[in-house]
Amino acid sequence: MVKSLFIAEKPSVAQEFAKALGETMRRYDGYQESEHYVVTWCVGHLITMSYPEVYDEKYKRWSLATLPFIPEHFLYEVIPRVKKQYEIVSRQLNREDVETIYVCTDSGREGEYIYRLVEQMAGVKNKKRKRVWIDSQTEEEIHRGIEQAKDLSEYDNLSSAAYLRAKEDYLMGINFSRLLTLKYGNSISNYLGTNYSVISVGRVMTCVLGMIVRREREIRQFVKTPFYRVIQTVQAEGKEMEGEFRAVEGSAVYLSPRLYKENGFKERKDAVELIHRLMDSREKKDTDVFTPETPCDAVIESIERKKEKKNPPLLFNLAELQNVCSRMFKISPDETLRIVQELYEKKLVTYPRTDARVLSTAVAKEIYKNIAGLKKYAPAAAFADEILAEGSYRTIARTRYVNDKQITDHYAIIPTGQGLGALGSLKGHAPAVYLTIVKRFLSIFYPAAEYQKVSMVTAMMPKDPADASVERFFYSFRVLLSEGYYKVAGNPDEHRKKSRAAGKAETDRASQNGRDHLSEEEGSPNEESETEIGNDPAFLELLKGLRKGKKLPVSSLSVREGETSPPKRYNSGSMILAMENAGQLIEDEELRAQIKSCGIGTSATRAEILKKLVANKYIALNKKTQILTPTLLGEMIHDVVFYSIRSLLNPELTASWEKGLNYVAEGTITEQEYMDKLTNFIQSRTSGVLALNNQYAMRPLFDAAAMYYEKSSRSAGSKTDSERRKK
Repeated sequence: MVKSLFIAEKPSVAQEFAKALGETMRRYDGYQESEHYVVTWCVGHLITMSYPEVYDEKYKRWSLATLPFIPEHFLYEVIPRVKKQYEIVSRQLNREDVETIYVCTDSGREGEYIYRLVEQMAGVKNKKRKRVWIDSQTEEEIHRGIEQAKDLSEYDNLSSAAYLRAKEDYLMGINFSRLLTLKYGNSISNYLGTNYSVISVGRVMTCVLGMIVRREREIRQFVKTPFYRVIQTVQAEGKEMEGEFRAVEGSAVYLSPRLYKENGFKERKDAVELIHRLMDSREKKDTDVFTPETPCDAVIESIERKKEKKNPPLLFNLAELQNVCSRMFKISPDETLRIVQELYEKKLVTYPRTDARVLSTAVAKEIYKNIAGLKKYAPAAAFADEILAEGSYRTIARTRYVNDKQITDHYAIIPTGQGLGALGSLKGHAPAVYLTIVKRFLSIFYPAAEYQKVSMVTAMMPKDPADASVERFFYSFRVLLSEGYYKVAGNPDEHRKKSRAAGKAETDRASQNGRDHLSEEEGSPNEESETEIGNDPAFLELLKGLRKGKKLPVSSLSVREGETSPPKRYNSGSMILAMENAGQLIEDEELRAQIKSCGIGTSATRAEILKKLVANKYIALNKKTQILTPTLLGEMIHDVVFYSIRSLLNPELTASWEKGLNYVAEGTITEQEYMDKLTNFIQSRTSGVLALNNQYAMRPLFDAAAMYYEKSSRSAGSKTDSERRKK
């Protein structure tokens, strides 16, 4: 009897396909079989690229004379630890009774590569091959994927891109790691006092290392600048409000060199002088607050009111989810990917390795099913009921959350509404990650949050009648009128207030412990000029009563010291976003949507890159804060690369390679065109390094970096907490 073979990427996925096929399956070693179907599986990669010495024994010994190594034909071999499963899969693929092969590996470039390598090694011939492309592992989606499976040949361009990506990483890794190790390895090992040093180079990895090192050096070079602001406190209906002085036109200090910026002075004495000009005052001891000896007023010069809407954010792609989980739960991108992969395999969410943050039109038509399923999930039940009752899901296709043009392989990560029975088996942060995905999903069916923004300017005249200047203070309030989607997602303003309160408490504790800085990622913050007000009808009424020309009693004028902040260190989540946006840390989602570059690496590989950098001891990851910092070894390798193959540190160039792979997948350029470019790049950069003789010039660079590290820890390339805070 003719049978169909289904080959999955993992045993758990194969099990779901076996269930969905609806026939009684007999279990064998490494596969299952029924009357009409055979189901087998890989265990991730079964095949890998052969090392250079397989081509020729001479390549076993690292030598500059054998570089660059660019084989005309690439060799592959079975990974020894999974040889048994490969042989099982190979036998199933070549069975005479198997007429059609359904490729069910993960729907993406890497999944395509996993299967194609197995087929190539097994020598499969004369079989019909169909590609199953699914977005979740629900039975309904599996059936759809099988019914709509396309001929595998339609994915040949994607396969070509997958092979090229592997060749590119292989050739750059082999050639540049050997090249730089042979050229500079002794310089590094001699400096660190180790027996040897291998310089591991990667197309994406080295670029990311460069970003982290550059940021660290920007922080070191940063010089804090103190400045002094003048704050006006007025009374309105018994309520105190604060406004900030700005030296706008008409001020006695307009464009004065004494200003740091228009809202601050370089020296405290100038801020105090301004206050004395404006009112008779007495200074409270040990404070910077000045209160008037005789009553004085500020006059409202202008007041503007406008409504502002805050739309629900776009849905999660993997990078956005990793960023949020790093910030909220202090877990690494690698751990987030592991969790969301588990949720996917338990049918709770859709395919995780996606770059899209929107839904497809087809999915939008059926989205009520996902919502209805969440009625059985207690934290979301009331919201799901409300959405279904009001019917807001019916118009979702006409919103920014649905856009077929912004989807390549998969739509955004959303809950399936199924698999809820598996919730009890989730451990650690997995339940919280699932709830985060659910909240983001349900938010898009709620209206925007609405605010009333009020901007007010008050004027004060100097006490000296001969002084014709006018000094102005600026007030800004933001009052929540309607919570909209905050009903589901929570109010971010409240979350920020709690975070600030927690941060202040931690600062106080740090001061008591004699620590200079609270956090490795932040310098002293600049004060915010906008006052966030929650849903406060009484305060809103107070603001409505304010009119131009109204006099407000001044309670005090005070000097508030601030200082400029250095750039923030990357944390694991912000680094993922920076990688997604070709080295630009763009947190505004609408601006990010305009970035056309493919970024550095892919959603499937970025977490692994960070993990490898940590494992190589090129960077350090603080597990508590998720802050990333370079090690001394990492900085030394950065300097070696900078003065040998500088382009490897260029985020835009690295992103262009990824974009080129996408062009191959789209059929815009040929595989040979890409390979020619890659070969030329490796040959030219290798020749350039071979011509260099700058090993001894590295010593001063190493010395410059080493001053930030303890001498006793240099061999490990590690940095102490106290020295990370050193500026």
